[in-house]
Amino acid sequence: QITTLINHKDKPKRSDKTLQAIQRVGQAVNLAVGRFVTVGEAIANENHELKEEMSVACIEARRAGETIAQLTDVASLDHPESDSHITIFTDKTGVVKAARLLLSSVTKVLVLADRIVIKQIITSRNKVLATMEQLEKVSSFQEFVQIFSQFGNEMVEFAHLTGDRQNDLKDEKKKARMAASRAVLEKCTMMLLTASKTCLRHPDCESARINKDGVFHRMRLALEQVIEIVTDSRPNGENEMAPISIYSGIKEFKNKVEGLRENLYFLSKENLSTMLEVILEHTEDFTDSAYTSHEHREHILELSKQAKMELEQLVSVWMQAQNQKTKDLMEDLEVAILKTCQCMNELKREVHSAATSLAADLLKYHTDHMVLKALKITGVEGNLEAVAEYTCKLSEQKEQLVEMCRLLRHVSGTEPLEITCIHAEDTFQVTGPQIISAAETLALHPSSKIAKENLEVFCEAWESQLSDMSLLLREINDVFEGRRGEKRVYLSLPRPGKHNANLKALKPVKLDTEEQAKIAKLGLELHLLTSDVDSETEKWEDQENEIVQHGQGMSSMAYSMYLFTRGEGLLKTTQDLFHQAEIFATEGTKLASALHAISDQVHNDDKPLVLLEAEKLISMCKQLQITAKASAQGKSATFTKVDACILKTRNVMTLLCQLLPLCCKLLRKNKAGNGCLKPAPPWKEDRLRSGTNARTPERRVDTFGIKSLENHVTNMTFLESK
Repeated sequence: QITTLINHKDKPKRSDKTLQAIQRVGQAVNLAVGRFVTVGEAIANENHELKEEMSVACIEARRAGETIAQLTDVASLDHPESDSHITIFTDKTGVVKAARLLLSSVTKVLVLADRIVIKQIITSRNKVLATMEQLEKVSSFQEFVQIFSQFGNEMVEFAHLTGDRQNDLKDEKKKARMAASRAVLEKCTMMLLTASKTCLRHPDCESARINKDGVFHRMRLALEQVIEIVTDSRPNGENEMAPISIYSGIKEFKNKVEGLRENLYFLSKENLSTMLEVILEHTEDFTDSAYTSHEHREHILELSKQAKMELEQLVSVWMQAQNQKTKDLMEDLEVAILKTCQCMNELKREVHSAATSLAADLLKYHTDHMVLKALKITGVEGNLEAVAEYTCKLSEQKEQLVEMCRLLRHVSGTEPLEITCIHAEDTFQVTGPQIISAAETLALHPSSKIAKENLEVFCEAWESQLSDMSLLLREINDVFEGRRGEKRVYLSLPRPGKHNANLKALKPVKLDTEEQAKIAKLGLELHLLTSDVDSETEKWEDQENEIVQHGQGMSSMAYSMYLFTRGEGLLKTTQDLFHQAEIFATEGTKLASALHAISDQVHNDDKPLVLLEAEKLISMCKQLQITAKASAQGKSATFTKVDACILKTRNVMTLLCQLLPLCCKLLRKNKAGNGCLKPAPPWKEDRLRSGTNARTPERRVDTFGIKSLENHVTNMTFLESK
């Protein structure tokens, strides 16, 4: 609005319509500033240390808003230039000054408010640390129950504050680091509870003490990392050294090589050679790994040798071209550039294949969790010798998984996914020894229910991380195959003017900022529903089930529609959205057909229920199709149609959230023990996904396990009965 005022053309003739429009804009700016300043003043009253600075900034902003309103008060003036009243027409520089003051003061208010938020997070962290110190020193169950209850409440507050902050972060790398730290805190809170209980019950047990100390240490590191991200600082002023992956190295190397087409002198041959050397050094992580297959190792070594040869040839032609730019030499240079880049692409493809095939094999091999099951059984039996044998096997498994994470980091493709790989590596490194100490404690005290419960919690954390690795592997493959983004998007995307005959005459339209604001709440609801549907589909063991396939497709399309409400994603215009809504409705109809097929597999008593839900889904999808196909002329009518499509899509997704668990339950009931539903471990409400976007911007970032944490706090009285 300010830009509109400053850029208005000084035409000699000003219509009433122009004057009224200018006045409306000025009044709108003033009203918006008034609302903004009211919030700023309220924040100032609650934070006395910044009250003076905030108040001054608010006063400046209010004054600037009022000045703009006065200078644009022109609607009632027939001849503003002859009137003594100063207006935007007689003093345009006044509007420019007021606009600058307004933007400056608004920025001050925002910066001060941000400082307050950072202070709140630091204060909350300090409370948590102080209570953790008390928890470490307690010597009785009764005292522990009281302090842990307080600790739980403080963790809930910290979760809310850091969850909001994570949503606000624009840097995807920081967002991924925050997600990783919060995931650690989520899982460690439950570990701290059981590890502390075990230590209290068995105060003289060295393995129980080691187990508990490990949890406290990891929580402190995670809390410190959150503060580093929030304050954008590192301890002792040191710089964060991000490890370089093969993917990022190849990408930078290719950019430099291709840059030679534009400029033959912008870098030295030594610079290019050094870059290749660094990349080939990293490939040694693959060739030196005991888990890389012989075939992959040979191919990587062969491509590394070829890359050196191609670069030598490129440098030779490049040096000649610097001295003499003939047509033949420039053609030779182009060929050399293409061959070098092609070789690097093949190397990238080979290391990706090596890492992902290893990961797929390891994850498949360890899905039965045989070592964990054996540790639980031998621990309860008190068989120290067998526990020692299986802890060695777990250590071997840990080394395999750590190596897998290191290799996956090289081929992850995005910084958020790299960070997720590093987090996974740390988790396996730390959780492995913690499982071992918990198993040793149980073997020493085989009749201890608390020691058994503690081992269960650490085993669940291990299983949970393995499950997260399957999702991470899928995301890494998605990035490699070009399906970038935090969530796999539906590939049958509309292209304006190609799909629907009755849309050809319509001009492609995007939502403006005001329309995006109006539809934001509805879009957010749709976003949350996609997460719920994803969560439900992941619980099915049979991921090839037709219902799961259609459900995942619908969730992916709904997510694309949510991104459209934010002005992001692959749906660029309203035509794209309407076509996507039609495809979504068609997919819903297919799911309804699958429900009809399932109705024949369930018990007779349940069949009417399935058919009823199928009819509901068909009806809702038909309504959505009618809405999406209806013509809409004009800006207002188009927005109304967009709103209706999003609303009806949300309604279908709400029904889908109810259908998925119902169908899985009925099929499980029918299959008599061969269930389709996996047991969902606790504390999985906010599973780590990255990158986040990686799968980044912008999957739901909720406060970590808050419902679970609150349940633990309210149910703490069970400890007293023990």
